Amino acid sequence: MLNFRNTNIYFVTLICILVVINIFYFIPLPIYLAIFLIYSIIVFYGCYNVNSQFFLKVICSVKTDKKEIAISFDDGPVINYTPGILQVLNENNVKAAFFCIGDRINGNEKILKQLHEDGHIIGNHSFSHSFWFDLFSSEKMLDDMKQMDNKMVQVTGLKPKFFRPPYGVTNPNLRKAILKGNYIPIGWNVRSMDTVIKDKEKLFKNVSRSLRPGAIILFHDTSKATLEILPRFIQETIRNGYDIVRLDTLLKLDAYA
Repeated sequence: MLNFRNTNIYFVTLICILVVINIFYFIPLPIYLAIFLIYSIIVFYGCYNVNSQFFLKVICSVKTDKKEIAISFDDGPVINYTPGILQVLNENNVKAAFFCIGDRINGNEKILKQLHEDGHIIGNHSFSHSFWFDLFSSEKMLDDMKQMDNKMVQVTGLKPKFFRPPYGVTNPNLRKAILKGNYIPIGWNVRSMDTVIKDKEKLFKNVSRSLRPGAIILFHDTSKATLEILPRFIQETIRNGYDIVRLDTLLKLDAYA
């Protein structure tokens, strides 16, 4: 399996071989540049594909024959849509996972408490969700993640183990932070694209056609279109014979430390 370690070994070995060959036969500079470009493309793919397992193992789905899926929401809590999503989930007796941004808990403590009291699980989605999070040092990343933990403990008394990387981006620094913080990295294998698709019919079709056993669905509780399609999506999923189970139940893992 292609990963960061064996990719580095392969390309370093290749460069060493070319350097030795270059002693006897001239190798043009564009060859080296092409190798560097190919290496960069592979690493870029590893960083921006959460399911690549390039830097570390990220749980993105479960291998199962059971028609079970889990749904998750990122980037909340927000006053505009999270309460409405909670109401839809409760009306349909569905439990979900909410990967919350710590900084958005401020002023929304009641919503966070309701998430827990309604039987949903809460994961860590960083404190800042900074645009520059991927460029942080591992120490700064871990500090950011722990700030979210501390906010969670203050409001709910619970410390999350599940962590979803901001933007789904992984790299060596994040790997160090996750391992040092003893988090369980969680991704997805069905992305609703609700941050981009605002037409509710297109959004519904995009996520519904991707259903498969063991799937982890990614929604955002910051999306109006998600709130609008959620009742229909739940009903259609159940009609197709699927059970929607809580993420920790699907994974058979503890969600809290």
